[in-house]
Amino acid sequence: MSSDVVISQTDALRVSVLSEALPYIQRFSGRRVVVKYGGAAMAREDLRDAVYRDLVLLTSVGVRPVIVHGGGPEINDWLGRLNIQPEFRGGLRVTTPETMDVVEMVLVGRVNKHIVNGLNKLGGRAVGLCGSDGSLVTARPYGEGRNGLVGEVAAVNPAVLFPLLEAGYIPVISSVAADHEGQAHNINADTVAGELAAALQAEKLILLTDTPGILRDRQDPSTLVRQLTLAGARELIASGVVEGGMTPKTECCIRALAQGVGAAHIVDGRIPHALLLEVFTDAGIGTMVVGSPHLLEP
Repeated sequence: MSSDVVISQTDALRVSVLSEALPYIQRFSGRRVVVKYGGAAMAREDLRDAVYRDLVLLTSVGVRPVIVHGGGPEINDWLGRLNIQPEFRGGLRVTTPETMDVVEMVLVGRVNKHIVNGLNKLGGRAVGLCGSDGSLVTARPYGEGRNGLVGEVAAVNPAVLFPLLEAGYIPVISSVAADHEGQAHNINADTVAGELAAALQAEKLILLTDTPGILRDRQDPSTLVRQLTLAGARELIASGVVEGGMTPKTECCIRALAQGVGAAHIVDGRIPHALLLEVFTDAGIGTMVVGSPHLLEP
């Protein structure tokens, strides 16, 4: 039998990937990363498993992820089961008290625990929270209450998260929070993620979406904008290149960066292991927005 060692292409690729990831692991170990989790990455079982594995791996190499999630499709499913017709105004759900009961039940009681259980099954140590826990997020009515119990972020107090992160837990936060009177509100998960990232002075804010990132031509994925400055992001909004559902996501990134977050990423969650590809590879896969030109990667 030959003593020569035969290394498969697959094994060689794994080693190459690990070698490329090393400087990123060293750079981000001990740093906080806020991930907004939603879209296809939440709906498809294969993508869910890839996201959970990515998050547990990030924790294993010293990164401190915080997960913020919504759950729109499942909310709509349960509203249908209960014969409650969903209503939208200006792209936002009109949240009546009856609808809010369903939103809270689904986001806090079902979706949140499914994510926690999925992470724990893979060896993570996830803890489920909502914005109300520990007064993590204080809500106020959005648009003077025109959309019912739709809220926006009035204040963030991340104190409850610090001991969890220090001990290696993965906080999983649903975007339901109460106002000063104790009334629960439904807040856009992108907004909660951005404000939490700012309050935590996170190294990164990552939004998992159902698009490749910011495109100069929405019909052409090859026009992906891989890197942007704050000024460049504002320019794309003003010129109409960024429009529709991408506008609030880009504005969320802008607000987070303006408050001290290191970088914001809009990433295609339909790609398996999108988180690791964006954080631990040279090329990345989505759009990265940074505060100033000197932070752009060569």
